[in-house]
Amino acid sequence: MPPMRDTIKNHKDFFMTDENPTAKSAFFIIRMKPCTIPDVPRYGIVATKKTLKFAVHRNRAKRLLRDWIRFNEKRLRPDMDYVFIARRGILDASRDDGRAAMARALTYLKKNPKPQSKNAE
Repeated sequence: MPPMRDTIKNHKDFFMTDENPTAKSAFFIIRMKPCTIPDVPRYGIVATKKTLKFAVHRNRAKRLLRDWIRFNEKRLRPDMDYVFIARRGILDASRDDGRAAMARALTYLKKNPKPQSKNAE
């Protein structure tokens, strides 16, 4: 199995704008932007206290996201950094449901690399 991509470690690298493409699921939100460091694609995981009150829940959410990312590694674009944000529903997700949701979200981002305008709704 090939090594997984690097993780985002600097706080400022997690910042995204409304201009960045986004995909939403009941379990997570994915945002992507061009790599900050050329030829070094990375990912970051966010699980906040506001969303997941207990540390055990935040840790479980991060473990699930890492598993789903590893399973869907081939769907990640090599020229993009990704930020995965856990949502409350992740705690009720099965492994297979999460992997399928991640696959759908990443496929959507690959096909729609431009953000949708707010007036499109």
